[in-house]
Amino acid sequence: MGLLSNIFKKEASPAQKDATGVELAKRVETRKEEKPVANKITVGHVHMSGCTGCLVSLADNYAGLLTLLDKYADLVYGLTLADVRHIPKMDVALVEGSVCIQDKLAVQEIKETREKATVVVAVGGCACSGNINRFDRGGQMNQPQHESFVPISDLIDVDVFIPGCAPTPELIRNVCVMAYLLLKGTEEQKQLATKYLTPLMNLAKSSFASKASYTTLMQEVINQGLCMGCGSCSAACPVRAITMEYGKPQGMRDLCINCGACYSQCPRSFFDHGLMEQHESIMELIAAVMK
Repeated sequence: MGLLSNIFKKEASPAQKDATGVELAKRVETRKEEKPVANKITVGHVHMSGCTGCLVSLADNYAGLLTLLDKYADLVYGLTLADVRHIPKMDVALVEGSVCIQDKLAVQEIKETREKATVVVAVGGCACSGNINRFDRGGQMNQPQHESFVPISDLIDVDVFIPGCAPTPELIRNVCVMAYLLLKGTEEQKQLATKYLTPLMNLAKSSFASKASYTTLMQEVINQGLCMGCGSCSAACPVRAITMEYGKPQGMRDLCINCGACYSQCPRSFFDHGLMEQHESIMELIAAVMK
């Protein structure tokens, strides 16, 4: 113990301290030169009425989230992550939750988000389709005695949808990476980012927000003979309203909450199948960016 105490108490010489300080300064300077902060995009997380599950999904990227914030994005707004009271100007707004139209502040904030953000991304079933906040069990919309919660696309123009309850961490990460490359990347990177984001952008412009349910999946995929029985829809359903019977999905409409998770997870729903040719290139690009 005496020897260990002497080792821990031993101080470095002034020359060693100076050398260490110079070395640290060099490393900091080199780090700054590698990725100037000016090259980052600004991102905000706007939380409306929801369970915060989408934010948890974002945080589940762990070290990947730290890489995004370190190299590519400055978080300029987020009720749980940044001490900013008013919505600032930003490049990308990630909006979670639906909007209570009886809440004047919520309506004002979502409209202000549209004004301040270049790109608005609806993250999760509540923002995309209203989800369970719409009291949409059994296909019934809000009754007069209910508070009225609506998807953000009912009030503002939305550029990108990331559906699901909650979306996978990888999907949220990929959209963030592609948004950066679309705004700051090379021409080749911009082309790949555009191809990746186009299906999600088309989804935002479709009528998906008002009809995202197992019924949509049944009409547009199953009844068209496109279902291949992969079970992705059943695995994605957060309320277990879909079971696989004899290799085909069977839905219980009285349990469906219209979150859109099954439809968005189905590989034969809204996806651009031409994108599959670029899948390997896009995945390699994302892997390189996240190193």
